[in-house]
Amino acid sequence: MSLKILAIDDSRTMRNLLRATLCPAGFDVDIAEDGEDGLKRFDETDPDIVITDINMPRLDGFGFIEAARQRKRNRVVPILVLSTESGDDMKARARASGASGWIVKPFDEEKLLWAIERVAQKG
Repeated sequence: MSLKILAIDDSRTMRNLLRATLCPAGFDVDIAEDGEDGLKRFDETDPDIVITDINMPRLDGFGFIEAARQRKRNRVVPILVLSTESGDDMKARARASGASGWIVKPFDEEKLLWAIERVAQKG
């Protein structure tokens, strides 16, 4: 059974890139356009792993992570942040919110797949 990944990003190009990277690697990928859409998809699809951007309209990545972590049945789902942000304060805030890891855009395919495998083993 393949892992279900929910990818949340407001950039259509980034969503397409994530799908093009993850589907051939054998993952079942669902896409959301922002944090609000991500929460809806999170509840509907029950993903094994979430990849989320930080800077998005309606609900940013921090808000998504905090809201997702409040849902009892999904408290342990690994959440990877994929963002152009790279400051230590942002990473610390993401960890405090419940993120499992951080990857800086533009992403290296091998590093992204490695990070997914790593958090999947912990989850």
